[in-house]
Amino acid sequence: MAVLKKSTELKNYINGEWVASNGKDTLEVPNPATGEILASVPISTKEDVDQAVKAANVAFKKWKNVPVPKRARILFKYHTLLTDQHEELAKLIVQENGKAFKEAYGEVQRGIECVEFASGAPTLIMGETLSGIAEEIDSEMFRYPLGVVGGITPFNFPMMVPLWMFPLAIACGNTFVLKPSERTPLLANRLVELFTEAGAPKGVLNVVHGAHDVVNGLLDHEDVKAISFVGSQPVAKYVYQRAAAEGKRVQALSGAKNHHIVMPDADMEKAAQHIISSTFGSAGQRCMACSAVVVVGDNDKFVNLLKKKADELTIGSGLEEDVLLTPVIRDSHREKVLGYIHKGVEEGASLIRDGRKEMDEIKEGTFLGPTIFDHVTPDMTIAKEEIFAPVLSLLRAEDLDGGLEYIRKSRYGNGATLYSKDAASVRKFREEADAGMLGINVGVPATMAFFPFSGWKDSFYGDLHVNGKDGVNFFTRKKMITSRFDF
Repeated sequence: MAVLKKSTELKNYINGEWVASNGKDTLEVPNPATGEILASVPISTKEDVDQAVKAANVAFKKWKNVPVPKRARILFKYHTLLTDQHEELAKLIVQENGKAFKEAYGEVQRGIECVEFASGAPTLIMGETLSGIAEEIDSEMFRYPLGVVGGITPFNFPMMVPLWMFPLAIACGNTFVLKPSERTPLLANRLVELFTEAGAPKGVLNVVHGAHDVVNGLLDHEDVKAISFVGSQPVAKYVYQRAAAEGKRVQALSGAKNHHIVMPDADMEKAAQHIISSTFGSAGQRCMACSAVVVVGDNDKFVNLLKKKADELTIGSGLEEDVLLTPVIRDSHREKVLGYIHKGVEEGASLIRDGRKEMDEIKEGTFLGPTIFDHVTPDMTIAKEEIFAPVLSLLRAEDLDGGLEYIRKSRYGNGATLYSKDAASVRKFREEADAGMLGINVGVPATMAFFPFSGWKDSFYGDLHVNGKDGVNFFTRKKMITSRFDF
């Protein structure tokens, strides 16, 4: 299944079986690099959601009582299967998402690490006890699963993000209904196939493909106890508000505008390379991508270096060697990005590297070349909004305080990076940067699976983040027992 040769009609996976959707409509799934149609995905209905939630609810009654070590052994097996299929899964991501094979391979590794973390369930979900809280009285805390959990995932990380969610949720004793992006549904189906092969019982993991009706079906369903979501800011806010209004737990990961501050003492060559990779890798379609660089001091030399490296980038299909910049996901998204580029020019930014020229050179696929604006000001649209594309804005600041002020004023707070060798600057940045994930001379400061993915401000809605101890707390509830022994 690594390389699809013909279009495939996809089905939902409910109660251990592939079943046709009740919906009448479908969407085509093209390869963004070639336009080749890989599959058609059903636009399922609330009836499909009801069937999946019912199956998950029935399965939960047994699954919650399965000993935790036995759950962990299924995840160990799953880890082995994913590792064995590492290259196959990466190629599948390249086909439906378009990103470069090296980045897809890295995404698979990050997903596997999430399963690895969840496999430690016997330790992760241990309770706590305290003897003698009063005379002859002890207190204990036990963790219990919530029930049926829903997951809604984006197109840009079709493997890693689902594996942020369902392995840990299921390890904690919950059952799961996954709504993958209708733009990248193939990887989700492969993940559930391998999970079933690992020994997961029927109904523990279900997949329902679709769009708005499936999302709303999960948000409104009384038997869905929690929602985990990753996507754009407007949708994240909508998901949080609607699901929370129904009394559900919600973790909704949202948009970003990540600033990288380049100090005069930085290693300019290394900083430029990290920024180019962070900005243009995955075609800029990741919530930890660098999208704004704050150049501190009079440093036109660094700006010219960035442009030179952007000019040297290899653009093409993700399966070609040495390619970094790959296509954006759909032509409709590219048209939206072109609107941002036009807006940047209209509002007075200096377009020093115009990626639109590559559109004339590469006729197939939905490519857009590296695009760089200089002398961007905070009031400009391109400085404020998430573009989610290979577009970089350069802002100027006199000192570190000026760079930190740009970050403070941003509505988003996912990540930020400082390039500097100065210890005082590093500490000041660490203490004052208004974002949840910081990098020091690191292009993409995304966390590992055992730490929370800690976005701030409009980059996150909820209280408990995905991954790490936050993830364990999100997918479990606590029961306290107080016992007296002097009867």
